[in-house]
Amino acid sequence: MKKVLYRNQFSKVLGFSLVVFLFFSNSMIAQEEAVVEAEAVEESSGDAAAGKSLFNQNCAACHALNRKMTGPALANVETRLYEDEGLDKEWLYRWIKNSPGMIKSGDAYANKIYAEYNQAAMTAFPTLSNADIDNILAYTAAPPPAPAGPAAGEVASITPANVNSGISNELILGALVLVFGLLVVMLFLVNKTLTRIAEANGITVEKENAEKRTPIWKAFAQNQFLVLVTVVFLLLGSAYFAYGWMMQVGVDQGYAPIQPIHYSHKIHAGDNKIECKYCHSSARVSKHSGIPAMNVCMNCHKSIYEYKGNPEGPTQEDLANGYTNEFYTKEIKKLYKAVGWDEENQKYTGESQPIEWVRIHNLPDFAYFNHSQHVSVAGVECQTCHGPVEEMEIMYQYSPLTMGWCINCHRETNVKVEGNEYYEKIHAELSKKYGVENLTAAQMGGLECGKCHY
Repeated sequence: MKKVLYRNQFSKVLGFSLVVFLFFSNSMIAQEEAVVEAEAVEESSGDAAAGKSLFNQNCAACHALNRKMTGPALANVETRLYEDEGLDKEWLYRWIKNSPGMIKSGDAYANKIYAEYNQAAMTAFPTLSNADIDNILAYTAAPPPAPAGPAAGEVASITPANVNSGISNELILGALVLVFGLLVVMLFLVNKTLTRIAEANGITVEKENAEKRTPIWKAFAQNQFLVLVTVVFLLLGSAYFAYGWMMQVGVDQGYAPIQPIHYSHKIHAGDNKIECKYCHSSARVSKHSGIPAMNVCMNCHKSIYEYKGNPEGPTQEDLANGYTNEFYTKEIKKLYKAVGWDEENQKYTGESQPIEWVRIHNLPDFAYFNHSQHVSVAGVECQTCHGPVEEMEIMYQYSPLTMGWCINCHRETNVKVEGNEYYEKIHAELSKKYGVENLTAAQMGGLECGKCHY
């Protein structure tokens, strides 16, 4: 019988190879499972960019990421609920889609949140899909963006332009002064040189005898015609300027006082498209447009506790005037102090302070003006009298508000009678009288003294 050499060694090698193969196979399978699990986690984690948009649309009115508002802070809310409360994502899905239903069902944690936040039930969002909620949770779990230090960069990018502009203007002015001085010196030197040349050639330069020349004032006084014309001119000029000065008494066009709290109509009415009559609601029904109560401001500023700036970035003019995000945020804090709002506990303390706003538009007591008649009945736009308010960083008096200005408006503005039965009969009769299809406010009696003075 033939002996097989190294049979035991071969068996050992084969067995060892099999063990190694099984080990690597298990490792590969584990890695594949980890990859699949990671991909599954990544797919379920959602899109933070899309979540930010959804958060701002649905959640930002009551929630912030890192501070309490009407509801709790939502930064890393998913991790906190999983680890601290033992809840899962399915619970979050149900809570976001139907929070009132979960409160009524007796869910322990739902009722705990409901009681902790003054029984303010969260709005239900049944239209949000699970994928939408995953995106929102991904946004709340994302690390906060690193502070973009462009405030210095922005200032640095703008300051050189301003500095260069100022230096260039000064250089131009200095150059003009220098050129003028050189011209004077050159004329003096030329005159002196010509005088020397003339004297070297035997030409005598005669100097005018000052004693023989009549003084200008004496020659003027001796000319009666010039005196008469000058006196008449001075009288007419004085009368013109005196009349112009007296006509400006009480006219405050351009008046722009500094208010105790800076309020930017440009941001509110311009950038955010807030309707004028949302704040000045009494303009619809009252003689006065009214100063908005602070609770109107707090309708929004309970949630808007800091200014994050225009998405397009600050303008050069804003930065030059100091209108930065920090500036506007400090003004919001002044509002909180005035109304007695406790940011930390999201409630009023009762310690309020009056805000002494400075009035801008002020008609004399003998002039009557009714906002509701112009706004609600006549349909006059606010900008007609107050100018482009949506562009004003600091509110100022745009129109002169004089009697002549009002009369011109009444003469040029047609009365809107469509759908107004009150004007139908009188409009028909007056249209025949004046022979026109559209009547102006003046033709409807808008120039009668008793309309505005009584």
